[in-house]
Amino acid sequence: MKPLSLKNYNVAFQEQAYKELNHLIKDECYSSIYILVDSNTNAYCSRFLSENIEAKVKIEWIEIEPGEEHKTISTCNEIWKTLSETGADRKSLLINLGGGIVTDVGGYAASCFKRGIDFVHVPTTLLGMVDAAIGGKNGVNLDSLKNQIGIIRVPKLVLVDVGYLATLPAEEMRSGLAEMLKHGLIANAEDFFAFEDLSQFQVDKLPELIRDSIQIKTKIAEEDPHERGLRMALNFGHTLGHAIESYHMEDAAKTKLLHGEAVAIGMILALKLSVEVLQFDQAKCDRASRIIRTYFKPVKFSEADIHKIKSYLKHDKKNSAGNINFVLLEDYGQPKINCKVSDAEIKKAFAYYKSLD
Repeated sequence: MKPLSLKNYNVAFQEQAYKELNHLIKDECYSSIYILVDSNTNAYCSRFLSENIEAKVKIEWIEIEPGEEHKTISTCNEIWKTLSETGADRKSLLINLGGGIVTDVGGYAASCFKRGIDFVHVPTTLLGMVDAAIGGKNGVNLDSLKNQIGIIRVPKLVLVDVGYLATLPAEEMRSGLAEMLKHGLIANAEDFFAFEDLSQFQVDKLPELIRDSIQIKTKIAEEDPHERGLRMALNFGHTLGHAIESYHMEDAAKTKLLHGEAVAIGMILALKLSVEVLQFDQAKCDRASRIIRTYFKPVKFSEADIHKIKSYLKHDKKNSAGNINFVLLEDYGQPKINCKVSDAEIKKAFAYYKSLD
């Protein structure tokens, strides 16, 4: 599969990706290589990566705990200590092998260590491949608040090998699918509707759909690398989605939601808000919502839940001057940023979500 050649780095696929990684290691003459994993990727993915790396310098492995609760500065601090204690310098390379948490944390740790060392992302989840490892966003959570601390800095290379997806449970695959559905809704409806009829879906088409999804995100990210305008469109479904995810993370009585599960709910809410605010066609809203619900189980929200979820909205990164800004759709492939939404419209969106049961 042909690599995506971007302004500052490449996204390479399958066997070609390992060739590009080895060329990078040779050309940059790195003094040492560190590979960041969590306990899951260490168990299921590390051997395959190590068999495909050609390097004459020492390779050190750093393992962190899996899970959103470990996407913290404390985890970065442990990474920095290990790098320092084992002699890493400014010519060291950090390879981040894992899902979105590993690539987010690893990218941030590399960007800060000695004011920045090179890093490579090797995403092992669908969410990582189409979202977290793409576009240069790196960072950690602040308690239960998503991605409050971070930096925008691109990797030297993103290596995408769909073979790693064979190690994933079904819920992790669905989590990544949410981002692919989002990319389709905001930029390429044909890709979105490829998932409408499961009986017609061809698994061998998945690598191309992944590449299309990556291409949508990278095109938007390169045009607006610091999220001043266009890139905000990538937050479709994330305003309420992040609030729902944070609420379920903080409340011990609630079942934690994967990122994609929360974003899927957020997209349905955003579709209905698009109807209310931008006169998006209701029939199109219903069709898209049905497709999303095909893949994601319903979650129940009480009035008290909705009230608490709304309290998290004030922390959303798109906010300005005290206003909560949403990304909504005027039509498939036509997102509009900085949309103002009332409490009454949010309540109506949750009622619509409930009506889909």
